[in-house]
Amino acid sequence: MPQAVYVVLTSPASPEREDEYNAWYDDVHLPEVTAVPGVTSARRYRMSEAQGRRFAELPGNHRYVALYHLDADDLAGVLDEIAARVADGRIVMSDALGADPAPVAVVFEAF
Repeated sequence: MPQAVYVVLTSPASPEREDEYNAWYDDVHLPEVTAVPGVTSARRYRMSEAQGRRFAELPGNHRYVALYHLDADDLAGVLDEIAARVADGRIVMSDALGADPAPVAVVFEAF
């Protein structure tokens, strides 16, 4: 089966809502996304303060990244299922998730 990593860069809606954003992401969002067939695991990371200004900023200056490991014959189908679950409410989105700048999402396939 093709394996891939779905990389999603995000930020909280505001600094004041960072705790709410992290609680939603860890306690609600990750379990809902990993319940999608083909999503085998997920892990979040925060940009390290040790980085300082040594490297370029992430697109949109996002400080958080979620890595979702995918393992499925139909990777596009997994992404379509995630989108369908967001659309019908089975994956709950929070207004604590920043929309400006918008999250950045990209899939990298193993080769």
